[in-house]
Amino acid sequence: MSAEETTEPDEVLTDDELQAAAAPERPLEEEKPRKRTVVVAEDESVNRMDLVAMLEDSGYEVVGEAANGEEAVDLTRKFRPSVVCMDVKMPRMDGIEAAGIICDENIAPVVMLTAFSQSDLVKKATGAGAMAYVTKPYEESKLLPALEVAMGRFAEINDLLDNVERSESKLHETEERLKKAEEQLKKAEETLEERKLVDRAKGLLMDKADFSEQGAFRWIQKTSMDQRIPKKRLAMAIIAKYGDQKSEAEDER
Repeated sequence: MSAEETTEPDEVLTDDELQAAAAPERPLEEEKPRKRTVVVAEDESVNRMDLVAMLEDSGYEVVGEAANGEEAVDLTRKFRPSVVCMDVKMPRMDGIEAAGIICDENIAPVVMLTAFSQSDLVKKATGAGAMAYVTKPYEESKLLPALEVAMGRFAEINDLLDNVERSESKLHETEERLKKAEEQLKKAEETLEERKLVDRAKGLLMDKADFSEQGAFRWIQKTSMDQRIPKKRLAMAIIAKYGDQKSEAEDER
Protein backbone atom coordinates (compact mmCIF):
# COMPACT_ATOMS: atom_id res chain seq x y z
CA MET A 1 0.00 0.00 0.00
CA SER A 2 1.24 3.47 -0.86
CA ALA A 3 1.70 6.21 1.69
CA GLU A 4 -1.17 8.15 0.15
CA GLU A 5 -3.59 5.23 0.63
CA THR A 6 -2.73 4.76 4.33
CA THR A 7 -3.02 8.46 5.24
CA GLU A 8 -6.05 9.14 7.47
CA PRO A 9 -7.91 12.46 7.52
CA ASP A 10 -6.84 14.91 10.20
CA GLU A 11 -10.29 15.02 11.81
CA VAL A 12 -13.10 12.48 11.74
CA LEU A 13 -16.60 13.41 12.94
CA THR A 14 -18.43 10.95 15.16
CA ASP A 15 -21.93 9.73 14.33
CA ASP A 16 -23.40 11.99 17.03
CA GLU A 17 -21.58 15.02 15.62
CA LEU A 18 -22.78 14.21 12.10
CA GLN A 19 -26.38 13.92 13.28
CA ALA A 20 -26.09 17.18 15.21
CA ALA A 21 -24.70 18.94 12.15
CA ALA A 22 -27.48 17.61 9.93
CA ALA A 23 -30.28 18.41 12.38
CA PRO A 24 -32.27 21.61 11.66
CA GLU A 25 -31.63 24.53 13.96
CA ARG A 26 -34.15 24.97 16.73
CA PRO A 27 -36.16 28.15 16.39
CA LEU A 28 -35.54 30.74 19.07
CA GLU A 29 -38.18 30.75 21.75
CA GLU A 30 -40.42 33.77 21.45
CA GLU A 31 -40.26 36.05 24.45
CA LYS A 32 -43.51 36.22 26.32
CA PRO A 33 -44.90 39.74 26.51
CA ARG A 34 -44.48 41.27 29.95
CA LYS A 35 -47.61 41.66 31.98
CA ARG A 36 -48.71 45.21 32.58
CA THR A 37 -48.26 46.09 36.21
CA VAL A 38 -50.63 48.03 38.45
CA VAL A 39 -50.57 49.71 41.84
CA VAL A 40 -54.04 49.80 43.39
CA ALA A 41 -54.88 52.49 45.95
CA GLU A 42 -58.25 52.05 47.65
CA ASP A 43 -58.91 52.53 51.36
CA GLU A 44 -61.92 50.18 51.48
CA SER A 45 -60.47 46.68 51.65
CA VAL A 46 -63.47 44.94 50.03
CA ASN A 47 -63.43 47.30 47.05
CA ARG A 48 -59.66 46.90 46.80
CA MET A 49 -59.92 43.10 46.77
CA ASP A 50 -62.59 43.19 44.04
CA LEU A 51 -60.51 45.59 41.99
CA VAL A 52 -57.36 43.47 42.34
CA ALA A 53 -59.24 40.32 41.34
CA MET A 54 -60.75 42.06 38.29
CA LEU A 55 -57.33 43.32 37.16
CA GLU A 56 -55.61 39.97 37.64
CA ASP A 57 -58.39 38.16 35.78
CA SER A 58 -57.83 40.63 32.92
CA GLY A 59 -54.11 39.79 32.69
CA TYR A 60 -52.64 42.60 34.77
CA GLU A 61 -50.11 42.03 37.54
CA VAL A 62 -50.92 43.91 40.72
CA VAL A 63 -47.53 44.76 42.23
CA GLY A 64 -48.74 46.91 45.12
CA GLU A 65 -51.85 47.60 47.19
CA ALA A 66 -52.24 50.84 49.13
CA ALA A 67 -54.83 51.95 51.68
CA ASN A 68 -53.91 55.64 51.55
CA GLY A 69 -52.25 58.21 49.32
CA GLU A 70 -48.86 58.09 51.02
CA GLU A 71 -48.59 54.33 50.53
CA ALA A 72 -49.68 54.75 46.91
CA VAL A 73 -46.89 57.26 46.21
CA ASP A 74 -44.28 55.06 47.95
CA LEU A 75 -45.36 51.91 46.08
CA THR A 76 -45.45 53.74 42.76
CA ARG A 77 -41.93 55.06 43.30
CA LYS A 78 -40.76 51.59 44.28
CA PHE A 79 -42.36 49.49 41.51
CA ARG A 80 -42.80 52.09 38.71
CA PRO A 81 -45.91 50.28 37.43
CA SER A 82 -47.53 50.55 34.02
CA VAL A 83 -50.51 52.32 35.59
CA VAL A 84 -51.95 53.34 38.98
CA CYS A 85 -55.60 52.92 40.01
CA MET A 86 -56.25 55.58 42.64
CA ASP A 87 -59.35 56.24 44.72
CA VAL A 88 -60.09 59.93 45.20
CA LYS A 89 -60.96 59.94 48.89
CA MET A 90 -58.40 58.26 51.12
CA PRO A 91 -56.97 58.95 54.59
CA ARG A 92 -53.61 60.62 55.39
CA MET A 93 -53.22 61.85 51.80
CA ASP A 94 -56.12 61.94 49.36
CA GLY A 95 -55.90 60.53 45.86
CA ILE A 96 -55.73 63.94 44.17
CA GLU A 97 -52.64 64.99 46.10
CA ALA A 98 -51.04 61.59 45.58
CA ALA A 99 -51.84 61.69 41.86
CA GLY A 100 -50.30 65.16 41.65
CA ILE A 101 -47.02 63.89 43.15
CA ILE A 102 -46.90 60.82 40.88
CA CYS A 103 -47.66 62.89 37.78
CA ASP A 104 -45.19 65.64 38.71
CA GLU A 105 -42.47 63.00 39.01
CA ASN A 106 -43.70 61.43 35.74
CA ILE A 107 -43.56 57.92 37.20
CA ALA A 108 -46.76 56.37 35.86
CA PRO A 109 -50.19 57.27 34.47
CA VAL A 110 -52.97 57.54 37.04
CA VAL A 111 -56.59 56.45 36.65
CA MET A 112 -58.83 58.02 39.29
CA LEU A 113 -61.67 56.04 40.89
CA THR A 114 -64.61 58.28 41.72
CA ALA A 115 -68.27 58.25 42.72
CA PHE A 116 -70.98 59.72 40.51
CA SER A 117 -71.40 62.65 42.91
CA GLN A 118 -67.72 63.67 42.72
CA SER A 119 -67.69 65.59 39.41
CA ASP A 120 -65.95 68.53 41.07
CA LEU A 121 -63.23 66.17 42.32
CA VAL A 122 -62.82 64.73 38.82
CA LYS A 123 -61.87 68.21 37.56
CA LYS A 124 -59.35 68.56 40.38
CA ALA A 125 -57.95 65.10 39.62
CA THR A 126 -57.48 65.82 35.91
CA GLY A 127 -55.96 69.14 36.89
CA ALA A 128 -53.49 67.22 39.08
CA GLY A 129 -52.45 65.14 36.08
CA ALA A 130 -54.73 62.07 36.12
CA MET A 131 -55.02 60.60 32.63
CA ALA A 132 -58.50 59.05 33.00
CA TYR A 133 -61.17 58.26 35.57
CA VAL A 134 -63.68 55.51 36.30
CA THR A 135 -66.88 55.89 38.31
CA LYS A 136 -67.97 53.40 40.93
CA PRO A 137 -69.12 50.65 40.99
CA TYR A 138 -66.09 49.25 39.17
CA GLU A 139 -66.95 47.38 35.99
CA GLU A 140 -64.51 45.67 33.67
CA SER A 141 -66.14 47.31 30.63
CA LYS A 142 -65.34 50.76 32.07
CA LEU A 143 -62.07 50.07 33.88
CA LEU A 144 -60.03 48.35 31.18
CA PRO A 145 -60.61 50.98 28.46
CA ALA A 146 -59.75 53.69 30.98
CA LEU A 147 -56.46 51.94 31.76
CA GLU A 148 -55.63 51.69 28.06
CA VAL A 149 -56.47 55.35 27.52
CA ALA A 150 -54.31 56.40 30.48
CA MET A 151 -51.31 54.33 29.37
CA GLY A 152 -51.70 55.53 25.79
CA ARG A 153 -51.82 59.18 26.81
CA PHE A 154 -48.87 58.72 29.13
CA ALA A 155 -46.81 57.15 26.33
CA GLU A 156 -47.77 59.93 23.91
CA ILE A 157 -46.82 62.64 26.40
CA ASN A 158 -43.47 61.01 27.12
CA ASP A 159 -42.78 60.60 23.40
CA LEU A 160 -43.56 64.29 22.99
CA LEU A 161 -41.29 65.18 25.90
CA ASP A 162 -38.53 63.02 24.40
CA ASN A 163 -38.95 64.77 21.05
CA VAL A 164 -38.84 68.18 22.71
CA GLU A 165 -35.76 67.16 24.67
CA ARG A 166 -34.05 65.88 21.52
CA SER A 167 -35.01 69.06 19.66
CA GLU A 168 -33.64 71.22 22.46
CA SER A 169 -30.44 69.15 22.48
CA LYS A 170 -30.06 69.55 18.71
CA LEU A 171 -30.77 73.27 19.02
CA HIS A 172 -28.13 73.58 21.72
CA GLU A 173 -25.63 71.67 19.56
CA THR A 174 -26.45 73.90 16.58
CA GLU A 175 -26.00 77.01 18.71
CA GLU A 176 -22.64 75.71 19.94
CA ARG A 177 -21.51 74.97 16.39
CA LEU A 178 -22.67 78.42 15.28
CA LYS A 179 -20.81 80.02 18.17
CA LYS A 180 -17.62 78.14 17.25
CA ALA A 181 -18.06 79.09 13.59
CA GLU A 182 -18.47 82.75 14.55
CA GLU A 183 -15.36 82.57 16.73
CA GLN A 184 -13.41 80.96 13.89
CA LEU A 185 -14.67 83.62 11.45
CA LYS A 186 -13.73 86.40 13.84
CA LYS A 187 -10.28 84.86 14.31
CA ALA A 188 -9.86 84.51 10.55
CA GLU A 189 -10.88 88.15 10.04
CA GLU A 190 -8.42 89.28 12.71
CA THR A 191 -5.67 87.17 11.14
CA LEU A 192 -6.42 88.63 7.70
CA GLU A 193 -6.40 92.18 9.10
CA GLU A 194 -3.10 91.50 10.90
CA ARG A 195 -1.58 90.07 7.73
CA LYS A 196 -2.63 93.15 5.72
CA LEU A 197 -1.15 95.49 8.34
CA VAL A 198 2.10 93.48 8.53
CA ASP A 199 2.39 93.48 4.73
CA ARG A 200 1.88 97.25 4.68
CA ALA A 201 4.39 97.77 7.50
CA LYS A 202 6.85 95.49 5.72
CA GLY A 203 6.52 97.56 2.55
CA LEU A 204 7.14 100.80 4.47
CA LEU A 205 10.26 99.34 6.10
CA MET A 206 11.53 98.32 2.66
CA ASP A 207 10.79 101.77 1.28
CA LYS A 208 11.88 103.97 4.20
CA ALA A 209 14.53 101.88 5.99
CA ASP A 210 16.08 100.02 3.07
CA PHE A 211 15.08 96.58 4.35
CA SER A 212 14.77 93.64 2.03
CA GLU A 213 11.36 91.96 2.00
CA GLN A 214 12.67 89.00 4.01
CA GLY A 215 14.64 91.28 6.33
CA ALA A 216 11.63 93.50 6.98
CA PHE A 217 9.46 90.48 7.88
CA ARG A 218 12.16 89.01 10.16
CA TRP A 219 12.60 92.37 11.89
CA ILE A 220 8.86 92.63 12.59
CA GLN A 221 8.74 89.02 13.79
CA LYS A 222 11.83 89.30 16.04
CA THR A 223 10.85 92.67 17.49
CA SER A 224 7.36 91.35 18.23
CA MET A 225 8.80 88.33 20.07
CA ASP A 226 11.59 90.19 21.90
CA GLN A 227 9.43 93.12 22.99
CA ARG A 228 6.34 90.99 23.49
CA ILE A 229 4.36 93.30 21.28
CA PRO A 230 1.60 91.81 19.10
CA LYS A 231 2.48 91.92 15.41
CA LYS A 232 -0.67 93.87 14.67
CA ARG A 233 0.19 96.57 17.19
CA LEU A 234 3.81 96.78 15.98
CA ALA A 235 2.69 96.98 12.35
CA MET A 236 0.28 99.80 13.22
CA ALA A 237 3.11 101.68 14.96
CA ILE A 238 5.34 101.31 11.86
CA ILE A 239 2.49 102.48 9.63
CA ALA A 240 1.81 105.44 11.92
CA LYS A 241 5.47 106.46 11.79
CA TYR A 242 6.39 105.94 8.15
CA GLY A 243 2.91 106.39 6.74
CA ASP A 244 2.78 109.96 8.10
CA GLN A 245 6.09 110.70 6.45
CA LYS A 246 4.69 109.50 3.13
CA SER A 247 1.66 111.68 3.57
CA GLU A 248 3.78 114.73 4.37
CA ALA A 249 5.96 114.11 1.29
CA GLU A 250 2.87 113.90 -0.88
CA ASP A 251 1.54 117.14 0.66
CA GLU A 252 4.82 118.95 -0.18
CA ARG A 253 4.40 117.99 -3.81
